[in-house]
Amino acid sequence: MKTTMLKPEKLQPGDKVATVSLSWGGPRVFPHRYEAGKQQLEEEFGVTVVEMPHTLSDPSWLQNNPQARADDLMQAFADPSIKAVISTIGGDDSIRILPLLNLDVIRSNPKIFMGYSDTTATHLACLKAGLVSFYGPAIMAGFAENGGLFPYMADSVHKTLFSSAPIGKVAPNNEGWTVEFLDWADPENQSRKRKLTPSTGWKFLQGKGVHRGHLIGGCFEGLDWLRGTDFWPEPEMWQDAILFLETSEEAPSPNEVLRGLRTYAAMGILKELSGILFGRPGGHVQPEQFEEYDKVISQVISNEEGLSDLPVITQMDFGHTDPMFVLPYGIQAEIDCDEQQFTIIESAVGETGKRERELEN
Repeated sequence: MKTTMLKPEKLQPGDKVATVSLSWGGPRVFPHRYEAGKQQLEEEFGVTVVEMPHTLSDPSWLQNNPQARADDLMQAFADPSIKAVISTIGGDDSIRILPLLNLDVIRSNPKIFMGYSDTTATHLACLKAGLVSFYGPAIMAGFAENGGLFPYMADSVHKTLFSSAPIGKVAPNNEGWTVEFLDWADPENQSRKRKLTPSTGWKFLQGKGVHRGHLIGGCFEGLDWLRGTDFWPEPEMWQDAILFLETSEEAPSPNEVLRGLRTYAAMGILKELSGILFGRPGGHVQPEQFEEYDKVISQVISNEEGLSDLPVITQMDFGHTDPMFVLPYGIQAEIDCDEQQFTIIESAVGETGKRERELEN
Protein backbone atom coordinates (compact mmCIF):
# COMPACT_ATOMS: atom_id res chain seq x y z
CA MET A 1 0.00 0.00 0.00
CA LYS A 2 1.48 3.33 -1.04
CA THR A 3 -0.61 5.52 1.25
CA THR A 4 0.60 6.12 4.81
CA MET A 5 -2.34 5.86 7.20
CA LEU A 6 -2.81 8.15 10.19
CA LYS A 7 -3.24 6.31 13.47
CA PRO A 8 -5.53 7.92 16.06
CA GLU A 9 -4.41 8.25 19.66
CA LYS A 10 -5.25 5.41 22.01
CA LEU A 11 -8.18 5.71 24.37
CA GLN A 12 -7.73 6.05 28.12
CA PRO A 13 -10.17 5.80 31.03
CA GLY A 14 -11.80 9.17 31.52
CA ASP A 15 -11.80 10.02 27.81
CA LYS A 16 -14.92 11.38 26.16
CA VAL A 17 -16.53 9.17 23.49
CA ALA A 18 -19.21 10.55 21.16
CA THR A 19 -22.07 8.50 19.74
CA VAL A 20 -23.49 9.27 16.30
CA SER A 21 -26.55 7.99 14.41
CA LEU A 22 -25.33 7.95 10.81
CA SER A 23 -28.19 5.92 9.34
CA TRP A 24 -31.18 4.53 11.28
CA GLY A 25 -32.36 6.42 14.37
CA GLY A 26 -32.47 3.35 16.60
CA PRO A 27 -31.76 5.14 19.90
CA ARG A 28 -35.12 6.95 19.73
CA VAL A 29 -37.00 3.74 18.86
CA PHE A 30 -35.41 1.59 21.58
CA PRO A 31 -34.02 4.03 24.18
CA HIS A 32 -33.51 1.31 26.81
CA ARG A 33 -31.30 -0.62 24.38
CA TYR A 34 -29.22 2.47 23.63
CA GLU A 35 -28.88 3.29 27.34
CA ALA A 36 -27.76 -0.27 28.07
CA GLY A 37 -25.02 0.02 25.47
CA LYS A 38 -23.95 3.39 26.78
CA GLN A 39 -23.84 2.16 30.36
CA GLN A 40 -21.94 -1.04 29.58
CA LEU A 41 -19.39 0.88 27.49
CA GLU A 42 -18.81 3.37 30.30
CA GLU A 43 -18.60 0.74 33.05
CA GLU A 44 -16.25 -1.64 31.23
CA PHE A 45 -13.84 0.93 29.80
CA GLY A 46 -14.13 3.91 32.14
CA VAL A 47 -14.99 6.40 29.40
CA THR A 48 -17.66 9.10 29.34
CA VAL A 49 -20.23 8.82 26.56
CA VAL A 50 -21.76 11.96 25.06
CA GLU A 51 -24.38 12.34 22.34
CA MET A 52 -24.08 14.62 19.35
CA PRO A 53 -26.99 17.02 18.66
CA HIS A 54 -29.00 14.53 16.57
CA THR A 55 -27.91 11.16 17.98
CA LEU A 56 -31.28 10.67 19.70
CA SER A 57 -33.46 12.26 17.02
CA ASP A 58 -36.60 10.74 15.52
CA PRO A 59 -35.67 8.16 12.84
CA SER A 60 -38.07 9.63 10.27
CA TRP A 61 -36.52 13.05 10.77
CA LEU A 62 -33.01 11.61 10.53
CA GLN A 63 -33.88 9.81 7.33
CA ASN A 64 -34.99 13.08 5.79
CA ASN A 65 -31.98 15.02 7.07
CA PRO A 66 -28.71 13.38 6.01
CA GLN A 67 -27.01 16.76 6.40
CA ALA A 68 -27.71 16.68 10.14
CA ARG A 69 -26.14 13.24 10.40
CA ALA A 70 -23.09 14.40 8.48
CA ASP A 71 -22.86 17.52 10.64
CA ASP A 72 -22.87 15.39 13.79
CA LEU A 73 -19.94 13.35 12.52
CA MET A 74 -17.99 16.43 11.48
CA GLN A 75 -18.66 18.12 14.82
CA ALA A 76 -17.49 15.03 16.69
CA PHE A 77 -14.25 14.90 14.73
CA ALA A 78 -13.63 18.64 15.07
CA ASP A 79 -14.18 18.72 18.85
CA PRO A 80 -10.76 18.27 20.53
CA SER A 81 -12.37 17.10 23.77
CA ILE A 82 -13.79 14.02 22.01
CA LYS A 83 -11.30 11.16 21.65
CA ALA A 84 -13.44 8.56 19.86
CA VAL A 85 -16.65 8.31 17.83
CA ILE A 86 -18.82 5.20 17.83
CA SER A 87 -21.83 4.50 15.62
CA THR A 88 -25.06 3.82 17.51
CA ILE A 89 -26.37 1.27 14.99
CA GLY A 90 -26.34 0.47 11.28
CA GLY A 91 -29.18 0.81 8.80
CA ASP A 92 -29.14 1.16 5.03
CA ASP A 93 -28.51 4.74 4.00
CA SER A 94 -25.17 5.90 5.42
CA ILE A 95 -24.19 6.28 1.77
CA ARG A 96 -26.32 9.43 1.65
CA ILE A 97 -24.05 11.31 4.03
CA LEU A 98 -20.87 10.66 2.04
CA PRO A 99 -21.10 13.66 -0.33
CA LEU A 100 -21.76 15.87 2.71
CA LEU A 101 -18.58 14.96 4.61
CA ASN A 102 -15.45 17.11 4.77
CA LEU A 103 -12.53 14.71 4.56
CA ASP A 104 -10.12 17.47 5.55
CA VAL A 105 -11.85 17.63 8.94
CA ILE A 106 -11.35 13.89 9.40
CA ARG A 107 -7.74 14.03 8.22
CA SER A 108 -6.87 17.00 10.41
CA ASN A 109 -8.46 15.54 13.54
CA PRO A 110 -7.49 11.86 13.59
CA LYS A 111 -9.42 10.01 16.25
CA ILE A 112 -10.95 6.59 16.74
CA PHE A 113 -14.06 5.86 14.69
CA MET A 114 -15.81 2.50 15.11
CA GLY A 115 -18.92 0.67 13.93
CA TYR A 116 -19.91 -2.05 11.48
CA SER A 117 -22.56 -3.10 8.97
CA ASP A 118 -23.91 -0.03 7.11
CA THR A 119 -21.18 2.00 8.81
CA THR A 120 -18.91 0.46 6.14
CA ALA A 121 -19.70 3.57 4.08
CA THR A 122 -18.20 5.89 6.70
CA HIS A 123 -15.19 3.61 7.11
CA LEU A 124 -14.43 4.07 3.43
CA ALA A 125 -14.68 7.83 3.94
CA CYS A 126 -12.09 7.55 6.71
CA LEU A 127 -9.96 5.36 4.46
CA LYS A 128 -10.13 7.96 1.69
CA ALA A 129 -9.10 10.58 4.26
CA GLY A 130 -6.13 8.41 5.23
CA LEU A 131 -7.30 7.59 8.76
CA VAL A 132 -7.21 4.18 10.41
CA SER A 133 -10.76 3.32 11.54
CA PHE A 134 -12.18 0.27 13.27
CA TYR A 135 -14.68 -2.32 12.08
CA GLY A 136 -16.16 -3.36 15.40
CA PRO A 137 -19.09 -3.15 17.81
CA ALA A 138 -21.71 -0.41 17.74
CA ILE A 139 -23.52 0.96 20.78
CA MET A 140 -26.81 -0.91 20.29
CA ALA A 141 -25.35 -4.02 18.63
CA GLY A 142 -22.23 -5.03 20.51
CA PHE A 143 -21.91 -2.81 23.55
CA ALA A 144 -25.58 -3.34 24.47
CA GLU A 145 -25.23 -7.13 24.53
CA ASN A 146 -28.02 -8.74 26.55
CA GLY A 147 -26.94 -9.53 30.08
CA GLY A 148 -23.52 -7.90 29.79
CA LEU A 149 -20.56 -7.71 27.42
CA PHE A 150 -18.95 -10.78 25.97
CA PRO A 151 -15.39 -11.00 27.38
CA TYR A 152 -14.02 -11.92 23.93
CA MET A 153 -15.31 -8.67 22.44
CA ALA A 154 -14.29 -6.53 25.43
CA ASP A 155 -10.78 -7.97 25.32
CA SER A 156 -10.45 -7.13 21.63
CA VAL A 157 -11.57 -3.54 22.24
CA HIS A 158 -9.07 -3.17 25.08
CA LYS A 159 -6.17 -4.52 22.99
CA THR A 160 -7.07 -2.59 19.85
CA LEU A 161 -8.20 0.82 21.13
CA PHE A 162 -6.60 1.21 24.56
CA SER A 163 -3.04 -0.01 23.87
CA SER A 164 -0.37 1.27 21.49
CA ALA A 165 1.40 -2.11 21.53
CA PRO A 166 1.10 -4.41 18.50
CA ILE A 167 -2.29 -6.13 18.71
CA GLY A 168 -0.79 -9.57 18.17
CA LYS A 169 -2.40 -12.94 17.57
CA VAL A 170 -6.19 -12.98 17.29
CA ALA A 171 -7.51 -16.29 18.54
CA PRO A 172 -10.88 -17.79 17.63
CA ASN A 173 -13.64 -17.33 20.18
CA ASN A 174 -14.10 -20.60 22.06
CA GLU A 175 -16.89 -19.60 24.44
CA GLY A 176 -19.71 -20.04 21.95
CA TRP A 177 -21.33 -17.62 19.47
CA THR A 178 -24.82 -16.35 18.81
CA VAL A 179 -27.05 -14.66 16.26
CA GLU A 180 -30.20 -15.27 18.32
CA PHE A 181 -32.75 -12.49 17.95
CA LEU A 182 -34.36 -11.24 21.14
CA ASP A 183 -36.91 -8.51 20.42
CA TRP A 184 -35.52 -5.13 21.48
CA ALA A 185 -39.09 -3.87 21.91
CA ASP A 186 -39.33 -5.87 25.14
CA PRO A 187 -37.11 -4.23 27.79
CA GLU A 188 -37.14 -7.44 29.84
CA ASN A 189 -35.10 -9.14 27.12
CA GLN A 190 -32.18 -6.84 27.90
CA SER A 191 -31.30 -8.87 31.01
CA ARG A 192 -31.78 -12.23 29.28
CA LYS A 193 -28.59 -13.70 27.88
CA ARG A 194 -28.77 -15.03 24.35
CA LYS A 195 -28.28 -18.73 23.67
CA LEU A 196 -24.78 -19.69 22.54
CA THR A 197 -23.90 -22.15 19.79
CA PRO A 198 -20.73 -24.13 20.54
CA SER A 199 -17.70 -22.72 18.74
CA THR A 200 -15.88 -24.93 16.27
CA GLY A 201 -13.11 -22.45 15.46
CA TRP A 202 -12.27 -20.88 12.14
CA LYS A 203 -11.79 -22.74 8.87
CA PHE A 204 -8.54 -22.29 6.97
CA LEU A 205 -10.08 -22.96 3.59
CA GLN A 206 -6.95 -22.78 1.44
CA GLY A 207 -3.44 -21.35 1.13
CA LYS A 208 0.11 -22.17 2.09
CA GLY A 209 2.89 -20.33 3.90
CA VAL A 210 2.87 -16.90 5.55
CA HIS A 211 1.23 -13.87 3.89
CA ARG A 212 1.08 -10.26 5.04
CA GLY A 213 -0.99 -7.28 4.01
CA HIS A 214 -3.02 -4.32 5.21
CA LEU A 215 -6.64 -4.83 6.24
CA ILE A 216 -9.50 -3.49 4.14
CA GLY A 217 -13.13 -4.57 3.77
CA GLY A 218 -16.50 -4.39 5.50
CA CYS A 219 -20.06 -5.61 5.09
CA PHE A 220 -20.50 -7.55 1.85
CA GLU A 221 -23.71 -5.75 0.87
CA GLY A 222 -22.56 -2.32 2.02
CA LEU A 223 -19.39 -2.54 -0.04
CA ASP A 224 -21.43 -3.55 -3.07
CA TRP A 225 -23.47 -0.35 -2.81
CA LEU A 226 -20.30 1.74 -2.89
CA ARG A 227 -18.80 0.38 -6.10
CA GLY A 228 -18.44 3.16 -8.65
CA THR A 229 -18.62 5.99 -6.13
CA ASP A 230 -15.79 8.39 -5.31
CA PHE A 231 -15.36 6.51 -2.02
CA TRP A 232 -14.48 3.16 -3.54
CA PRO A 233 -10.81 2.47 -2.70
CA GLU A 234 -8.21 3.44 -5.28
CA PRO A 235 -6.52 0.55 -7.15
CA GLU A 236 -3.34 0.80 -5.08
CA MET A 237 -5.30 0.18 -1.90
CA TRP A 238 -6.04 -3.37 -3.06
CA GLN A 239 -2.41 -4.23 -3.75
CA ASP A 240 -1.24 -6.85 -1.20
CA ALA A 241 -4.31 -6.20 0.96
CA ILE A 242 -6.04 -8.69 3.24
CA LEU A 243 -9.72 -8.32 2.37
CA PHE A 244 -12.26 -8.94 5.15
CA LEU A 245 -15.90 -9.55 4.26
CA GLU A 246 -19.01 -10.46 6.23
CA THR A 247 -22.70 -10.77 5.43
CA SER A 248 -25.50 -8.98 7.25
CA GLU A 249 -28.52 -10.22 9.19
CA GLU A 250 -30.42 -10.18 5.89
CA ALA A 251 -28.41 -13.33 5.09
CA PRO A 252 -27.57 -13.09 1.38
CA SER A 253 -27.49 -16.55 -0.15
CA PRO A 254 -24.38 -18.46 -1.23
CA ASN A 255 -25.28 -17.63 -4.84
CA GLU A 256 -25.30 -13.93 -4.04
CA VAL A 257 -21.86 -14.27 -2.43
CA LEU A 258 -20.63 -16.19 -5.48
CA ARG A 259 -21.80 -13.44 -7.84
CA GLY A 260 -20.30 -10.74 -5.66
CA LEU A 261 -16.93 -12.48 -5.61
CA ARG A 262 -17.07 -12.81 -9.38
CA THR A 263 -17.45 -9.05 -9.52
CA TYR A 264 -14.29 -8.62 -7.41
CA ALA A 265 -12.55 -10.99 -9.81
CA ALA A 266 -13.75 -9.06 -12.88
CA MET A 267 -12.47 -5.84 -11.31
CA GLY A 268 -9.03 -7.38 -10.94
CA ILE A 269 -9.12 -7.16 -7.16
CA LEU A 270 -8.81 -10.82 -6.15
CA LYS A 271 -5.50 -11.30 -7.93
CA GLU A 272 -4.00 -8.34 -6.04
CA LEU A 273 -4.77 -9.64 -2.55
CA SER A 274 -2.54 -11.23 0.08
CA GLY A 275 -5.47 -12.99 1.74
CA ILE A 276 -9.19 -13.04 2.44
CA LEU A 277 -11.09 -13.23 5.74
CA PHE A 278 -14.78 -14.14 5.86
CA GLY A 279 -16.92 -13.56 8.92
CA ARG A 280 -19.40 -16.20 10.10
CA PRO A 281 -22.55 -15.82 7.96
CA GLY A 282 -25.04 -13.51 9.65
CA GLY A 283 -28.78 -13.73 10.15
CA HIS A 284 -30.78 -16.95 10.06
CA VAL A 285 -28.05 -19.05 8.38
CA GLN A 286 -27.65 -22.34 10.23
CA PRO A 287 -24.23 -23.90 10.96
CA GLU A 288 -24.94 -26.80 8.62
CA GLN A 289 -25.23 -24.25 5.80
CA PHE A 290 -21.79 -22.71 6.36
CA GLU A 291 -20.24 -25.31 4.07
CA GLU A 292 -22.37 -24.00 1.19
CA TYR A 293 -20.74 -20.59 1.54
CA ASP A 294 -17.27 -22.14 1.74
CA LYS A 295 -17.95 -24.06 -1.47
CA VAL A 296 -18.84 -21.00 -3.53
CA ILE A 297 -15.86 -19.09 -2.11
CA SER A 298 -13.57 -21.92 -3.22
CA GLN A 299 -15.34 -22.14 -6.57
CA VAL A 300 -14.59 -18.52 -7.46
CA ILE A 301 -11.18 -18.06 -5.87
CA SER A 302 -9.58 -21.41 -6.58
CA ASN A 303 -11.49 -23.09 -9.42
CA GLU A 304 -12.45 -20.09 -11.54
CA GLU A 305 -9.58 -17.69 -10.80
CA GLY A 306 -6.82 -20.23 -10.17
CA LEU A 307 -5.78 -18.56 -6.91
CA SER A 308 -5.40 -21.77 -4.93
CA ASP A 309 -2.41 -20.41 -2.99
CA LEU A 310 -4.31 -17.33 -1.77
CA PRO A 311 -4.99 -17.72 1.97
CA VAL A 312 -8.68 -17.79 2.86
CA ILE A 313 -10.08 -18.11 6.39
CA THR A 314 -13.84 -18.48 6.86
CA GLN A 315 -16.38 -18.62 9.71
CA MET A 316 -14.44 -15.95 11.64
CA ASP A 317 -15.68 -13.98 14.65
CA PHE A 318 -16.42 -10.55 13.19
CA GLY A 319 -19.37 -8.72 11.73
CA HIS A 320 -22.96 -9.88 12.26
CA THR A 321 -22.07 -12.51 14.83
CA ASP A 322 -21.40 -12.16 18.53
CA PRO A 323 -18.96 -11.91 20.13
CA MET A 324 -16.83 -10.12 17.54
CA PHE A 325 -13.25 -8.94 17.37
CA VAL A 326 -12.16 -5.55 16.00
CA LEU A 327 -10.49 -5.11 12.59
CA PRO A 328 -8.50 -1.88 11.99
CA TYR A 329 -8.43 -0.57 8.43
CA GLY A 330 -5.02 -0.08 6.83
CA ILE A 331 -3.11 -1.94 9.55
CA GLN A 332 -0.73 -4.79 8.69
CA ALA A 333 -1.86 -8.32 9.46
CA GLU A 334 -0.47 -11.78 8.83
CA ILE A 335 -2.04 -15.11 7.87
CA ASP A 336 0.08 -18.13 8.71
CA CYS A 337 -1.54 -21.01 6.84
CA ASP A 338 0.89 -23.62 8.13
CA GLU A 339 0.33 -22.76 11.81
CA GLN A 340 -3.29 -21.73 11.17
CA GLN A 341 -2.88 -18.38 12.88
CA PHE A 342 -4.10 -14.84 12.20
CA THR A 343 -2.11 -11.97 13.69
CA ILE A 344 -2.44 -8.18 13.54
CA ILE A 345 1.25 -7.40 13.57
CA GLU A 346 1.25 -3.70 14.39
CA SER A 347 -0.55 -1.32 16.68
CA ALA A 348 -3.67 0.45 15.42
CA VAL A 349 -3.41 3.49 17.73
CA GLY A 350 -0.61 5.78 18.87
CA GLU A 351 0.45 7.12 22.22
CA THR A 352 -1.55 9.95 23.74
CA GLY A 353 -0.07 13.35 22.91
CA LYS A 354 2.23 12.03 20.19
CA ARG A 355 0.54 13.99 17.42
CA GLU A 356 0.76 17.24 19.38
CA ARG A 357 4.45 16.64 20.03
CA GLU A 358 5.04 15.96 16.34
CA LEU A 359 3.26 19.20 15.37
CA GLU A 360 5.31 21.16 17.90
CA ASN A 361 8.54 19.81 16.43
